[in-house]
Amino acid sequence: MEMKHMNPPLPSEGEGLGVRVPADWCRCDGTGGLDERAVWSRRAVMAAGVSWLASRSALAQATFAQDKQDRNVVVVVFLRGGADGLHLVTPYFEDAYYRGRPALATRAPSDRRGGPRCVDLDGRFGLHPTLAPLLPAWADGELGIVHAVGSGDSTHSHFEAMATMERGLTNQSDLASGGWLARHLESQAGTSVPLRAVAWGYTMPESLSGAASATLVETLSDFRLRAPRGDVRERLAHLYQTGGDQLSEAGAQTLGVLQTLEKLDPKEYKPENGADYPKTPTGQAMKEVAFLVRQRVGLEVACLDSGGWDSHVNQAYLDQQMGDLAKTLAALRQDLGREMSRVTVVVQSEFGRRVEENSGLGTDHGAGGVFFAMGGGVAGGKVYGDWPGIGPDQRTGPGDLRITTDYRTVLAEILEKRLGSGAVPDVFPALDSKRLGLFRA
Repeated sequence: MEMKHMNPPLPSEGEGLGVRVPADWCRCDGTGGLDERAVWSRRAVMAAGVSWLASRSALAQATFAQDKQDRNVVVVVFLRGGADGLHLVTPYFEDAYYRGRPALATRAPSDRRGGPRCVDLDGRFGLHPTLAPLLPAWADGELGIVHAVGSGDSTHSHFEAMATMERGLTNQSDLASGGWLARHLESQAGTSVPLRAVAWGYTMPESLSGAASATLVETLSDFRLRAPRGDVRERLAHLYQTGGDQLSEAGAQTLGVLQTLEKLDPKEYKPENGADYPKTPTGQAMKEVAFLVRQRVGLEVACLDSGGWDSHVNQAYLDQQMGDLAKTLAALRQDLGREMSRVTVVVQSEFGRRVEENSGLGTDHGAGGVFFAMGGGVAGGKVYGDWPGIGPDQRTGPGDLRITTDYRTVLAEILEKRLGSGAVPDVFPALDSKRLGLFRA
């Protein structure tokens, strides 16, 4: 099954949490003032605020409950399409890898023949050369890799596998409500703070499905009041303050949030330490993550997507995807500097690819893949997991890398060690207590 387009359509106004403010809720009358019909019907204006506020969203609390704690932050980057873990992190010590991929294989570090050579990590595995911006983090022990990792889903379907992983299940036959991050957020009673969980994209990821405190944005700059400053805003604020009902409260919160974000102004954020984020959706979203980390507004979970990893044909195009990912992560680490000690990034994908290349110079849907973990608390400089081998008699299914690490083990350890959760059994029911030791508290 080839998946050519991973980006869903834009949501309609008023759909779910975190949608953009309706464009016409403050309309100009062409003379620099506001159309009385648009503004001075107090209930109409307040209802417009409610349409995106959706019952006291985390964003709306930003004005009233600033959280200045140096809390830890987990950033989840999902590589949509099934990233080829054997291409990203090559088992160059395996002869079966070269026999299975005569055209696509990345050569061993010591191989002086033509073609790209991987960068040695530990004498067995090598990083694809386009991921070289991650090497400083590896050398400093702040980047760890888990190989042969995945879920129990055996459908080889993008959508089934993504749903399984984002819901925190073993496979689709499991029963659990909402997403794994949503269950974590809801398990921490009394800890709702502004902008606690933010996702960048067009639709809320399933991992946050069911979280009342999650906010969806395309960009933080979406949240702006399209009206002149001064008297108009004062009169709007007065209307909200004198209403005395829930709509008035929602309208006041909406206006307060917009004013707060205008003061912060993410467009004016200047990365530090010479960091330069790629001018790509993933790169620019990560730049806004860094902005929120520095502002200390209560961010705990950030979710980003990177699309285009479905490499059935002409897999060489993955160089662009890998380069964007590596530069984005390296820029975050360079930008935050010491602040990176409280930020942990996990990079995951719904499955890996088959061991052998196909006739289209690509690879088909597989099983075992690779996860990356970078930043604070990562016991890095090591490739984790029990390597199962990739010889013909060691594979699973139609020729896949066998899974030896349950992906939930990685995510559970993040919750325990980096977010201090004591509710992992509620987030991942029936998961055993085995851990890799990939993270430190």
